[in-house]
Amino acid sequence: MRDYKKEFDERVKFIKDLIDSSGTKGIVFGNSGGKDSALVGILCKAACENTLGIMLPCESRQNFEDDTRDALKLAEKYDIETLSVDLTAVKFALIDAAEKIQPLSEQAKSNIAPRLRMTTLYAVAQSRGCLVAGTSNRSEIYLGYFTKWGDGGYDFNPIADLTATEVIEFLYYLDAPIEIIKKAPSAGLFEGQTDEADMGMKYADIDRYLLSGEGEEEIIEKIERFHRTTRHKTKPPVIYKTADNKS
Repeated sequence: MRDYKKEFDERVKFIKDLIDSSGTKGIVFGNSGGKDSALVGILCKAACENTLGIMLPCESRQNFEDDTRDALKLAEKYDIETLSVDLTAVKFALIDAAEKIQPLSEQAKSNIAPRLRMTTLYAVAQSRGCLVAGTSNRSEIYLGYFTKWGDGGYDFNPIADLTATEVIEFLYYLDAPIEIIKKAPSAGLFEGQTDEADMGMKYADIDRYLLSGEGEEEIIEKIERFHRTTRHKTKPPVIYKTADNKS
C-alpha cells in the first residue's frame, strides 16, 4: 500500500530545502481551482507559510465561476493567501495589437492566456522575492500537453513525477475539496474546454500506459505521437555553437 504520509513529508522537505538553498522568501503559484494546482498549493503551504496562490481568470466564464469558487475553497481549507488578477482585458489588448501585423490562429489566441498567467506569476514572485511553483503532472509533461513558456515555465515542480490518476489519489488522501477532485480536468482556455476532449483520450488510459506499459494499440500510438511531436517543449532552446565550443 502506498505510504502517502511518507511521500507527503518527503515532498514538503524537498520544497523546504529548495527555499532554504535558494535564499528566497516564499512561493507563488497559480491557484486555478484544478486538481494539480490544489495538490501543489497544499504541499507548498505545508512547506512554507509565505505561500501565495493567485487566481488568474481570463475571458472564460468558467474561470470566473466554478474555477474561482473551487480555488477559494482550497484557499480557505488550507489557509492559503489568495489574490486574483483578471487578465481578460490584457489578452484582448495583446490580440488587437498583434493582429495589426499578423492574423492570429485560434490556437495562438488560446495559448496567450497561460503565457499571460505565467508572466503575472513571475512579476509578483520577483517583486516578493519568491519562487514560482509549477503544476504540470507527469501525464501532461509526457504528452507535451502544456503551453511552452506558459504553464510549462516555472522554478520548481513538486508533482512532475505523479500521473493525473496519482494526483487524484493523493488529493483523496489529503481530504481536498471534493468539487476539485471530481471536476473535469481543464486548462480553462476557452468555454467548455476539457483536457481529455482536446487530447482525444482519457487520462485513465494515458496513465495505464505510463505506469504499466499496457493499453490499446491505438491509444499507445497516439500517446507516443504526442510525445514525439512535443519533445521540443521539454528541451532547452537550440543555440548555435562554434566548432571549438561544443560544451
